[in-house]
Parts: sequence; C-alpha cells; structure tokens
Amino acid sequence: MLGSIFVGLSGMAAFSKGLRQISNNITNINSTGFKASDLSFANLFGQGGNGQGVSLREGRIDFTQGELRQTDRDLDLAIDGDGFLVLLKDGQHAFARTGAFEVNEDGDIVLAGTDYKLTVIDGGAPTALSVAAHRLSHPEATTKISFADNLSTTATTFSLSNIKVYDASGEAKTWLVKFDRAATDPAGEWQVTVTDGTGEIGKQTLKFLGSVPDPANSKLLFGAAGAQVELDFSGASSFSSGEVSTMRVSKSDGYGAGEITTMRVNDDGIFEISYSNEQKKTLGAVTLAKFADPQSLDPQSNGLFEYDGANGRQFLTTVSASVGKVVSGRLEASNVDLSREFGELILVQRGYQASSQVISASNDMIQQLFGIRGQG
Repeated sequence: MLGSIFVGLSGMAAFSKGLRQISNNITNINSTGFKASDLSFANLFGQGGNGQGVSLREGRIDFTQGELRQTDRDLDLAIDGDGFLVLLKDGQHAFARTGAFEVNEDGDIVLAGTDYKLTVIDGGAPTALSVAAHRLSHPEATTKISFADNLSTTATTFSLSNIKVYDASGEAKTWLVKFDRAATDPAGEWQVTVTDGTGEIGKQTLKFLGSVPDPANSKLLFGAAGAQVELDFSGASSFSSGEVSTMRVSKSDGYGAGEITTMRVNDDGIFEISYSNEQKKTLGAVTLAKFADPQSLDPQSNGLFEYDGANGRQFLTTVSASVGKVVSGRLEASNVDLSREFGELILVQRGYQASSQVISASNDMIQQLFGIRGQG
C-alpha cells in the first residue's frame, strides 16, 4: 500500500508538470512566433516488472507554421516555409522563425529589444547585416539623355522642357531642348538649342536621313568640357505627322543625393534599400537555416532558438525551396491550438484527481490496517 502512495505521488507530480506545460502554451497564445509543446506521458517500471508510476516526457516542439499576419512595417520578417532566420550576437548564432527588426544606433539590423543581428550570406557564412555605410545614396552627374519617338517633318519648331540634369555635386538644373527648322534649311536638318535658367548652353545641328537619324550625327554633346552631356537621338524618328511631334526623353542617367526611404527583403530574399532619389541598393541574401532534426533546437526567450550541434545544420537562402521564403511586412503568429489545450487541461485535471484518490484510498487502507493491529 505504501508503494501505491508513491505511485499516486508520481502521477500527481507528472500531472502538475503537465499542467505547467499546458499553462505555458495557453499563456503564449499571442506570443509572436511561439511554438507549442506537445504533452506526453510515459509509464515507469522497476525491477521485476513492478509498476513505479508515470513521468512527463520532454515535450516535442510543434513546428507547424502559424498564421502569417500582415503588418505595416517592412522590417517585420517571417518565413513562409520550414527555415529559420539566422541571427548573430558576440559570435554566437541564434535562430528565429519571425521577428520585428529595427536599425540600432550603429546601423545594424537587430531584433527589437535585443542585440541579435540579422545576417546575410557572405561567402557561404552568415554575416551581420549593417546599413551604416549605406545611409546615403551619393549623387552621380548626368552624362547621357536618350530620346525616342517622332519629330514631325511637317512642323517647324518643337520643344522639350523640364529635363533634369545633375552635376557631380548632385545639384539639378532644368534644361530646355528646342528644335527649329527653317524653310531654307536642307531636308532633314534641325537646329537644336539647349538652354537652362542662366541662358543658352549650346546650339548644334541634328540630321536625319529620310526618317532615321544620320548615324554620324545622332549623338550631340552639350555643356562645358569635362561635364558634357550627350543627347542621343539614335532611337528617334522623323516623318510627317502634321504639326504634332511626339519626341520624348526615354532615358536619362544621373541623380542627386538620396536618403533611405524604405528597407525590406524583396521577393528574391535579398535585403534591399530604396532611396529618395529613386535609386536602390542590395546588401545580400538573408540567411536561412535548415536543420536535419528541428527537435534538437533549444527554445529561448523572445521566440529564439539555440543549437549546440556541430552537424545537421545548413545555411541557405530563399533560392533553396527547402527552407521557404522570407516575407517582409509579416509576423508569424503563435501556433497554439486553444481547443486542443483545453482538452489536454481536462485530461490532466482528471489524472491529478484520480492520482490523489489513489493516495487517499491507500492512506485509508493503512489507517484501517493500523486499527486492526490495535484491536489485536
């Protein structure tokens, strides 16, 4: 009967631990990226096959993907698939399914509230991602402006205004390009005059052979020596279209200085910065980890996991379909199934009550036995 008491106590201890595990699952129902643990019990046997009660097995982590919820922050990242984001702190790796990231004062992309840095693949190894050297997009001078569509031979004048031209310092000037043709001019010849707010920059002759530009005369240079801009008309045409000309600027290089407007992971899993001058810069593919046995991961606070193994781990990117895809503007919700947890809660409660009844019955029997010996 004393053995029955100890068996009952093992049940009460196991179900108490089970209740703690269920409690942890339920209370983390709204924790971003939380992974529930499955509840499992194991029987205990001693020598000779005698039952010794029950114990709570170490819970297996349920890595089923939670709902990917949309947010309004591009640095909220989640994974649509089985992989893990790879983070770095003091030379040690940590892993996460999702996270709200931010830029710290040093320019590192870190998990909010921590010093864990997001990584990108560099030579096959995860490297901490930093935007410190990329806060500004440096200006580039305009060197070429390309034109397309038609300059009507029936018209005698045409102008294109508001053409932005940048110098090496990023300062923008507005050019006006005017086309004039007098009745006495040879067929296919136009006078091209370029002006800005300070006056005339230059004047040159543009020639067409029939409806196409003369190859020897289709590219005209304007501006001071060392800062000249090429006007490329090789993509334009010239034929009769009444008084209406449709010539336009099809492409222009050069831009002013720009500041960061957005940072996000694009559809190819590449970390991408956009600037106010409409330029973009990529800083590498976000690192994703794949594990041969995810159950070997050790859960930590803040939705993080650690891994102590030397093998069974691969560092990959979105290019590999086996790890899934990094998604910007999403956070993975907890995968706790509340109805299932409530069902487990009832079972644990009943198990605890039954175990306590075993102890109570055993105690009553021992008391009765002592009573019999007293009567003797």
